[in-house]
Parts: sequence; structure tokens; C-alpha cells
Amino acid sequence: MTMDAETLRDRVSAVNWFQKMELPYGIITNGEVEPNRTLRRLRLPESFAGREVLDIGAWDGFYSFEAKRRGAARVLATDSFAWSGEGDWTTQAGFLLAREALSLDVEAQFIDVMELSPESVGMFDDVLFIGVLYHLRDPITALERVASVTRDRLFFETETSLSWLPSPATAIYYPSRLKAPRGAVDTSNCYAPNPAALRSMLRAVGFGDIRIVYRQSLPWRVARSAVLGLRGNAGWLNRFRSQRILIHARKES
Repeated sequence: MTMDAETLRDRVSAVNWFQKMELPYGIITNGEVEPNRTLRRLRLPESFAGREVLDIGAWDGFYSFEAKRRGAARVLATDSFAWSGEGDWTTQAGFLLAREALSLDVEAQFIDVMELSPESVGMFDDVLFIGVLYHLRDPITALERVASVTRDRLFFETETSLSWLPSPATAIYYPSRLKAPRGAVDTSNCYAPNPAALRSMLRAVGFGDIRIVYRQSLPWRVARSAVLGLRGNAGWLNRFRSQRILIHARKES
């Protein structure tokens, strides 16, 4: 990297970041989420040496860059919604600046998850699918697309609900997603399946050895909802019902 600290700091401040990450000179991006927390819970392998990694819904590229740091032979970051600036979200500017600042060889392709295929992006040993599924109108087809480009392992994080129902496989659908007031329901949310539904969906598209490696605990959800309730946030009950989980799955041969 050829930028000095002052130049980088000025360029960072001009970007609307989504992910908080550390860049050279100890500069921290002003992101809305802290992916380091999810990274610890995701339990990625210490080394991706010799592996090809796909990061679906990369946003500012935090997980893409982490895979490259862990020795991946090739990393492809993909996104469409976040990079387009649609709905006053971020653009690709954060990813491009972070890649330049970190001097990491990470490829980028502007493509929607529904357009993924071996022909459009290739095949990958490891696929990261983090924080995307519950925003999609057709989650089953999305998982089919993800499975079609996965050779081996899937590292998957999503929103769930109704987690106290071990069966049947079911999901909450937000039919008024475009009308819901922000805070009551995230207006970008579509589905919140329960863990049984996620397992069934993953098996249906060809994944096996499906393991939940992390789920938000009941005390954590109670505390989060209580804080929101005290702040007068209309979404406190939905936040209590929701539970983020992280899954490792392997493609069946």
C-alpha cells in the first residue's frame, strides 16, 4: 500500500461502511456491525491453504479478506444489493478501498445469489454464506444456487425463529416487509425459518453433516429484548423470538 495514514483516514471517512474492520495504521472503519464477533463464533478453519473460497454477500469484504489471510489460494467476493447502493445502503466503495489498503488479492464479481452457477462464477471448496438467506424471497432456490457452486464445505449464518419447535420444519414469513416500520421488523427481512427447516432445506439441496456450531442463548435474547423495550423500540418482541445461528455443512458426494 502506498497511502499514508492521513490519506487513508480521509478516504475511510468518506465511505458509508457496513462492516467494522481494522485497516493499516490502526484505522477502524465506522461500520454498523462488528463481524469479528461472528468470526469467533463461526469457527472457520485456521488455514484455507490451497483452497478456493467464495464469499456470498460480501459487503465490505471482511470475511473475504480473512479467508485470504488464512492462506486461501483464491477468494472471490460477490454481492449485488449492497454494492449497488440500493435502498440507501452501502456501495462497493468500502470493499474496494479496504482491498487496496490491505493489499490482498481478492477477486470481486457483481452478481446476485440467484445468478450463481458453475458457469457464472466457477466451483469453490469453501463457501461463506453469512447474513443473506433471511433477506431473500426464495430461500430454497437460493440454497440450490449456493449448493451448485460448493465442492465441499459451507459456512452459513442466518436469522431463525421458532427455535423452541424441534419439529415440524416451519418458518415465519413477513408479508408486509415493505410496509413494516423500521424497528418493528427489519424491512429487508423475508423469512425466519426454524432450525428444523434449515436442516431440511440444506439436506434437500445436497448438504450433509449439518452441525449448528453456535446459537444465541436464551439469556442473551432476553437481555437484548429488555434493552430494546426500555428504549421504546417496537421490535423488542421480534428480537426476542429471533435467534442467529451458525452452521457448518458438507456437500454430499
